[in-house]
Amino acid sequence: MQGWLVLKIGERSKKGAGNFGNEKSFHSFALRNCNDLEPKERILFKAEELFMQYGIRSVSMDDIANSLGMSKKTLYQYFADKDELVEGVVDGHISEIEGDCINCRRDATDAIHEIFITMERIMEEFSNMNPMLLYDLEKFHFKAFRRFKDHKDKFLLQVIRDNIEWGIKDELYRSDINVDVLSRYRIESMMIPFNVALFPPGKYNLAVTSGIIIENFTYGLATVKGHKLIQKYNDQRKKNLTYEETKK
Repeated sequence: MQGWLVLKIGERSKKGAGNFGNEKSFHSFALRNCNDLEPKERILFKAEELFMQYGIRSVSMDDIANSLGMSKKTLYQYFADKDELVEGVVDGHISEIEGDCINCRRDATDAIHEIFITMERIMEEFSNMNPMLLYDLEKFHFKAFRRFKDHKDKFLLQVIRDNIEWGIKDELYRSDINVDVLSRYRIESMMIPFNVALFPPGKYNLAVTSGIIIENFTYGLATVKGHKLIQKYNDQRKKNLTYEETKK
């Protein structure tokens, strides 16, 4: 795994329950230390940052080289073409997601808490993500998209399945749930906010839309006991958000 990814996963693990712990995100830390990375790692970091902000198609190799203050010739010493660079960014991002999922499960006290920690981290990431990113990936860099799809259909599906089974065991989710069907439903509903025809970026916020879908899915799973816990975590989350706003 690339060194910058190790740093990102390690720093995110310190966040614990996100705003429940009020730790700073890694992003600002990483930006301050980007110049300390090796050239290939710097390229990957900057490319991911630009892709997240502008989408993949809109960012050229020239743009990446200029942002790094290096020549395009130097860039091509590390990556043969844009396809290879995109694949490197996707591989690194997949590793980061897997590390985040492991940390969320480790830090959670129950299945619903895991959902709230995950939701907070997703909303943090999606707040800086261009919704065209997945469209660009599928249409113009299909090899990298297949890697992401394989990760989604295997690793993330298992994460969701494990969460539902945990919630059922603790009587936070209904025992009559079809775990297989609901796990697959949830994994596909993750992609809905990226449908720009359904949720135009100028009208809908990617992070907010994703949060609404996750929360409503969780309510649908929950027992009365689970509903009370959702409300508790929601109240706690709102208090933390209000606290963060007062500091600005």
